Amino acid sequence: MKEHGNCILILVLAALISAGMIPSVFGQEKAKQEITLKETTGFTIARSVVGTAVENREPIGVAETFPATTEKVYCFLEATNIAKDTEISFTWFYGQKEMLKVSLPLKMGPRWRTNASKNLGGLKGEWKVEIKDAEGNLVKDIKFKVE
Repeated sequence: MKEHGNCILILVLAALISAGMIPSVFGQEKAKQEITLKETTGFTIARSVVGTAVENREPIGVAETFPATTEKVYCFLEATNIAKDTEISFTWFYGQKEMLKVSLPLKMGPRWRTNASKNLGGLKGEWKVEIKDAEGNLVKDIKFKVE
């Protein structure tokens, strides 16, 4: 009977957490990270992905692995709660080698979407995009693979 009682308690707690009635430990940790990020950068990252295109300001073909025939990929970023006009940089790495760095603006306001693209040149292997704030602090990195 005790085992069934524990299972029921776990199920009830899981239901309450998913309903937002009890914050999960993971949700609290994510919220803390977002608050810390906002304090240091002046904005929050809502989304950051790599895809094969951007249409109507939305990423298309989002994936972690791309075929070798993929000519170009886009790193898409959606920032929110932007405290002031600032700049971010997208630095593209193939393995450990820096391939391209692009700086783009983030305008003050509730939401700003931007993207940077990179021609892959048929290079297969591990890729990474580092997104940095105006002071050069790493805000996010996104890894993907070309096979």
